[in-house]
Amino acid sequence: MIRKDEKTAVIEANRTHPTDTGSPEVQIAILTARINELTEHLKVHTHDNHSRRGLLKMVGKRRKMLDYLMSKDIERYRAIIAKLGIRK
Repeated sequence: MIRKDEKTAVIEANRTHPTDTGSPEVQIAILTARINELTEHLKVHTHDNHSRRGLLKMVGKRRKMLDYLMSKDIERYRAIIAKLGIRK
């Protein structure tokens, strides 16, 4: 679970204007932080299938948000991909 201060830092780093908390970039960045944290958990706890299902749901949700952003504004999509290092 991502802590409040970590989430606030992610929002600060990815917002588009001072009161932005819900833009696709912010949502994708928060999901990416949660996915990375859960991936580390699953490396230790390999048989935790309940958490694995949650991870797969989060990855699918992030993929849908990235597809939406790509259809709306390809430059914003490319910027968030480069910033978060999602496509390696």
